[in-house]
Amino acid sequence: MAWPFLIVAIIFEVMGTLSLRMAATGKKIWFAAVAVGYLVAFAMLVLTLSNGMALGVAYGIWAASGVALTAVLSKALFKEPLTWVMGLGIVLIVGGVLAIEIGAAH
Repeated sequence: MAWPFLIVAIIFEVMGTLSLRMAATGKKIWFAAVAVGYLVAFAMLVLTLSNGMALGVAYGIWAASGVALTAVLSKALFKEPLTWVMGLGIVLIVGGVLAIEIGAAH
């Protein structure tokens, strides 16, 4: 049951971070979306941990997934650079998340 909470935490953390980018462009109303995004993300992370997922696993997956998704979505939404080196980093992040999950199973 922890996984659905973790997925929602990741989605809202990315939403909060992308909203922060919008707020930085001068549209102050986006700060409300930043606050909601981070509040929901942390609440979902608490529920993830309450449902038995280890902190190192949950936080590692949450943080790594957030970085990768934010980089990809920033390219799509804000036309920010996404170089091959950054793409390689995303691939390594995915590999790291898989390693954490496989390692936690043992």
